[in-house]
Amino acid sequence: MKIALCQMKMEQDIETNYRKTLKAIKEAALQKADLILFPEIQLSPFFPQYENFDTRNYVLSPDSPYVLGICECCRENKIYASPNFYIEENGKRYDMSLLIDENGKIVGKQKMVHVAQCENFYEQSYYTPSEEGFSVFETKFGKIGIVVCFDRHYPESIRTQALCGAELILIPTANTASEPGELFRWEIRVQAFQNSVYIAMCNRVGTEGKMEFSGESIVVDCNGNITACADSGEQLLIAETDLPSASQIREQRPYMRHRRPQFYD
Repeated sequence: MKIALCQMKMEQDIETNYRKTLKAIKEAALQKADLILFPEIQLSPFFPQYENFDTRNYVLSPDSPYVLGICECCRENKIYASPNFYIEENGKRYDMSLLIDENGKIVGKQKMVHVAQCENFYEQSYYTPSEEGFSVFETKFGKIGIVVCFDRHYPESIRTQALCGAELILIPTANTASEPGELFRWEIRVQAFQNSVYIAMCNRVGTEGKMEFSGESIVVDCNGNITACADSGEQLLIAETDLPSASQIREQRPYMRHRRPQFYD
């Protein structure tokens, strides 16, 4: 399975970000990618850096023309996509990733489970935590899970999805240059190895307000090896994955079958 990571610089204008999204989907399809992953809240500036921000122009509904337009673009180009939006559903607002198949159908939704509240990440002011927890989605390529940004810092997130059979985990994120990038890469590599799962993490780039987004999107195989890594600029990162090998290696390693969950809090 070939995956593409669209490392994007976001503008204030939702229309500009939307057009960039459609262009990236088409480019990924031309490069024969089977799936394209986008960064966190890809149609908007990173408003959670502010404690009070008017988000009326950026909050979407599941049937928003922007969501439907991306679904249609996937159908036209016969490619899966995992975009991430600020979505209002049933009167609550979420940091939500979708999984859209090559027919333009939404086959999965994953909301952020752990919601941060700290300097530059005032996310509890905007996001409702997921009520459903983590899900793994069946696709023709294998089982795919999604872990939204801050969730990846909790080992239970990726472990839970691996226990549910995930062979590839997608992470939309918003990492900054002031954060420990090397440590973040090791965080992904170790979890990929311990859980025998492919992990792809796609980041924003550019400077917004006080935040400089670092890029350095990354794909790691189920042995913890980096197979693709971006620089700090806009680009479409392409990587090959072999999802069935994740399940095979997981069966061979002792980590899962020797777990003793009765001692875990």
